[in-house]
Amino acid sequence: MSKIQKALLAGAIAAALLAAGCSGEGADAGAGQEAPAVEAFAKGKPLQASFADSRLSGMKGVAENGRLRLLANDETGEIAVLDQASGEIWRSNPAEADADPLASGINKELLSSQLQLDFYNSFGQISSINSFTDSVKHKQLRMEKIDGGVSVTYQFGTAQKTAEDVPLRLSAKRMEELSAKLDNTGKRALKIAYTENKETAVFERNDDALNGLQLTRALQALETAGYTPELLEQDMAELGFTQEKAAPRVFQATVNYTLEEGSLLVHVPVGEIQFPAAYPVNTISVLSFFGAGSAREQGSIFVPDGSGSLIHFNNGKAKYPAYQQMVYGSDQTMDRIEDDAREQPVRLPVFGLIKEKGAFLGIIEEGAAAAAVKADVSGRLNSYNNVYPSFYVINKGEVTLDANGQQRSLPKFQEAPMKSDFKVRYVFLSGEDASYEGMARYYRSYLLDGGALAKPAEAKAEDMPFYLQLVGSISKKKHLLGIPYEAQVPLTTFKQAEDIVERLQERRISSIRLKYDGWFNGGLDHKVPSSVSVDRAVGGAKGLESFAAFAKAKGIELYPAAALLVARTTKGFDESDDAARTLRAVPARVYPLDLALNRRDRTQEPSYVVSPRFAPSYAGTLADSLKDSGAGGVALTDLASQLNSDYRKRDQIDRTESEHYSLDALQQFRERGLSMMGEGGNVYALPYLTDVTHAPMGNSSFKLEDEEIPFYQMVVRGSVRYAGRPFNLSSYTDDRLYVLRCIEYGAGVSFEWIYAPNSSVKDSDYHRLYAVNYGMWLDKAAAMYKEVNEALGPAGQSPIVGHEKLADGVYRTEYGSGLAVIVNYNAHPVQAEGRTIEARSYATGGGQA
Repeated sequence: MSKIQKALLAGAIAAALLAAGCSGEGADAGAGQEAPAVEAFAKGKPLQASFADSRLSGMKGVAENGRLRLLANDETGEIAVLDQASGEIWRSNPAEADADPLASGINKELLSSQLQLDFYNSFGQISSINSFTDSVKHKQLRMEKIDGGVSVTYQFGTAQKTAEDVPLRLSAKRMEELSAKLDNTGKRALKIAYTENKETAVFERNDDALNGLQLTRALQALETAGYTPELLEQDMAELGFTQEKAAPRVFQATVNYTLEEGSLLVHVPVGEIQFPAAYPVNTISVLSFFGAGSAREQGSIFVPDGSGSLIHFNNGKAKYPAYQQMVYGSDQTMDRIEDDAREQPVRLPVFGLIKEKGAFLGIIEEGAAAAAVKADVSGRLNSYNNVYPSFYVINKGEVTLDANGQQRSLPKFQEAPMKSDFKVRYVFLSGEDASYEGMARYYRSYLLDGGALAKPAEAKAEDMPFYLQLVGSISKKKHLLGIPYEAQVPLTTFKQAEDIVERLQERRISSIRLKYDGWFNGGLDHKVPSSVSVDRAVGGAKGLESFAAFAKAKGIELYPAAALLVARTTKGFDESDDAARTLRAVPARVYPLDLALNRRDRTQEPSYVVSPRFAPSYAGTLADSLKDSGAGGVALTDLASQLNSDYRKRDQIDRTESEHYSLDALQQFRERGLSMMGEGGNVYALPYLTDVTHAPMGNSSFKLEDEEIPFYQMVVRGSVRYAGRPFNLSSYTDDRLYVLRCIEYGAGVSFEWIYAPNSSVKDSDYHRLYAVNYGMWLDKAAAMYKEVNEALGPAGQSPIVGHEKLADGVYRTEYGSGLAVIVNYNAHPVQAEGRTIEARSYATGGGQA
């Protein structure tokens, strides 16, 4: 227990016992624990004298370094950071929150809050409390100086007695005994508190009268008359009623603020989030209005949707839903995904806000796997534009009970809180860096310095990568003498893959990076790699060795593909033991998609979410097999893009722990010297990857958003090669737009093919492979690659150092080699930088590597 917690609990009183308390160690950890007393929230060591700047009235100095000064208000919990380089002040709460003409009631009080907790009751209904309404207003805040900053602890709610502490019924005899010990004021209080039932001669509690001053007087009268819990037990037995006081809704949370060079580190220790077991905390939102832009200011919010998005201040879109996305996408043990997800997942745990005189970039350093980024514009609930992180503490599911033909759903909660603290670093940018370009530059340097991105090679002209995904074999239902059976149907054998590669090279397509799926353990929907057997349908183990040698001789990077986090078939997989569990205690299933209805087809056999604990062992087995085959790489179809929990009883793995299992699995491949290609490219996987396929090449087109930007590409290019979805299976209907996007975003061209005719997938479960025969696409692929390679080849793999919107549909990208590209998506020519850019075309300029 920390010093702060000991101080908070020191003055607790017996009347404030928590019937089922919890201190972040599980739902039963704090049973019987006393509620923290309000009196314990005395101020800690005094802060420094008030700061002289009139803009920071009421603030006191806490810490400073060469660039930043941290100030705090020990009455309200507010903090502020003064950037001494720019003079910009970044406040935790708007200075004019009280004068907001739009916000009212709780929405106005939220403007003065630093923390918001959403919690469940026993019925699974959610409620909210915030640090201003439920802590500061009751003077239940403690602020202490710590090394390099300040720590603020809040108590939410109080342990004060309520009407539930007044006996439900009193007999006439008991009323007479109590009244005899009271003066006239006390007698009057009891008379108001109870109504006599003439038929039963019993005094019944008058709940409508028990509020405010009258409740206080009634409680005082009972205490003065000596009414004890023992007397309540006697009255319940005599009058035949039961009365159980609900657990007090008293919560605690601590947030630590410290300065580190040019940034503010905000740390919420999970172990210090305390809550009653009856009211588990679902989420904690941190600094919801930090640096918020007012309706009078100009600027933009940066959100990490897909490749990145900007939401302009005061854009008039308050009628649309506010922005909210989970970092690293959905958890397949939590979400019942019925529709095909059109949303672009968040790959980078960052967010930011840009103003005219400065900007901040928020980096979620701990707890990203349990985080969501939220943002909104002025005009909905208040007059401010804001962006902030929210962290999941306890998740909720539902268990359905069926009794006597009636169904009832009961909430089922996660056994223990997330096993990670929550840390957010706020970096302050000024001048030319106060832009999304500056944010991307900073974040790239931050990842490089921390070893989370590979150091880029020296910039030089080189061919762009061409990404080719081939499908080896699939399972398909066939019949023999009327008897159905599963047959393995080859779509592209190793020998046929060699033929495709040679045809590509004949068309001058170079730097081929070949992802080969459906090669082992039963084809595309392979068994989990607890063991590895190369399918005879595509050539067997000898065929793979020969193909690996061929690829090496041809200068082709070969990446045999595998899924580790989803069991695509139940063959060789025990879902009762090996599948991740949902909060309903059942194996987590993922049903195939019906393309016609865009819905999950629950009449088909599902895939199962594999418990994350198996990922490292599967990876080790697969890595050994690939190393023996001579293949120099592996393509990871899910390990770099998914994070799933496992809510197995008494053996829970939450999302933050799941990330560690994924990192252990990635390390297995690295230790065996294999190059890694991954789909999606979550940031924690980037240090291990040479290539990312299905990289985000745009945003989700949420109504609130105004612009999509290549933030992801500006961060990773130069360290990781990448491409978006294969063109022939993407949403692009126009290859021209695809080429232009590749050029603007610095991406390679990608296709997915099979050697067999398209009719080979007819009457199978692989309807998504509807137009993938290589013969249909060879010439188009060659033309598309030629154009992209000629445009970007001079830049090689140099990073993107600049990007800006010149006009609607016109964008300029600058690469580290000095090459600049202007792309015009419009159906008409435009003038830009003294040049004419033809319709749906581009122009290059600048230096070369």
